[in-house]
Amino acid sequence: MTGNHSSIDRSVRTSAPDGAPFSESDFLLQLGAAVRGARANAGMTRRELARRSGVSQRYIALIEAGKGNVSIVLLLRILNAFRYVVTKAA
Repeated sequence: MTGNHSSIDRSVRTSAPDGAPFSESDFLLQLGAAVRGARANAGMTRRELARRSGVSQRYIALIEAGKGNVSIVLLLRILNAFRYVVTKAA
């Protein structure tokens, strides 16, 4: 992304504060929290995010709970749904 970075960009870290790498489960929990936070900041419901991204509400709930092992392609679809909302608001 260029210009404005989403809150997901700023909130997902690849290591713990002490520099140790995150476990996969820690990373998925943090990614889920970032998606949930970005959705809330955009004023979107899970239903709206699902409709805009083509990812089911149930799977978005799993991702937000840190239980969905999201693929890069699905993450891109979710990010594009946020980008659409940000563009419309500008």
